[in-house]
Amino acid sequence: MTSPTPMLHLVCGKIAAGKSTLTATLAAAPGTILLSEDHWLARLYPEELGSVADYIRLSARLRQALGPHVVALLRAGLSVVLDFPANTPGLRLWMRGVFEEAGAAHTLHFLDVSDEICRRRLHARNAAGGHDFAATDAEFDAITRYFVPPDPAEGFSVIRHLAD
Repeated sequence: MTSPTPMLHLVCGKIAAGKSTLTATLAAAPGTILLSEDHWLARLYPEELGSVADYIRLSARLRQALGPHVVALLRAGLSVVLDFPANTPGLRLWMRGVFEEAGAAHTLHFLDVSDEICRRRLHARNAAGGHDFAATDAEFDAITRYFVPPDPAEGFSVIRHLAD
């Protein structure tokens, strides 16, 4: 019996679109590892992460460190759920490099959720206090300005998820 081809699951969606909820579900599959950007950033850089500029700098540092590890996991036959936002063409290009280097399959899960729903979910998430980061409305607006939905020309295998 042959093992299934390792899969790299990617997620694209605005803040509070449901990326972490979806990735937790995907990671429950046998032989699958979850890597969460928010988890790693909160633990590695708790004192350094105070602005969107800090996030951009530290997220790039984290991608540089974890990229070869993700390739190694995929080559070892494990599937990986990458709970890192694939929200710009540049970030998706980095992710493409990871699955191509590993020779793995991929799926880009696009959570197509309106700003209104995301903002409502963000307020509820912040009130509950269970997330590593509590973004403000101003931070939501600042980060959402950079959001670019995936384009078919990018060549990803996309599954589109709509809000409930």
